[in-house]
Amino acid sequence: MKLCVLLISGTLLVLINGMPPISRDYNSHCRCLQVESRIIPPDNLRSIKLVPEGPHCPETEVIAGLASGEKVCLNPRSSWVKKLIHFVLEKQLHQQGGAPPKNQA
Repeated sequence: MKLCVLLISGTLLVLINGMPPISRDYNSHCRCLQVESRIIPPDNLRSIKLVPEGPHCPETEVIAGLASGEKVCLNPRSSWVKKLIHFVLEKQLHQQGGAPPKNQA
């Protein structure tokens, strides 16, 4: 009986220590369930957030904050979104004082 309790306790201890941490910032799934491909006028865009792919989601996520306060997920494969991402990254790089990325053909 003691051996059984000891085995169960040991198994639970191993399982608990092997689990990823749970906190407010931990997200175990993609934030974007649906993506938009329609062009959003620049006047309506207030912010762009890039969430790189990782263990939480296999896709890069692009979340746009609109003037209305709404948040919309953009399709990262759409040509206009690719240009927008390039523009945002280039602007950030210039603000940090780095050299612009080279275009690869």
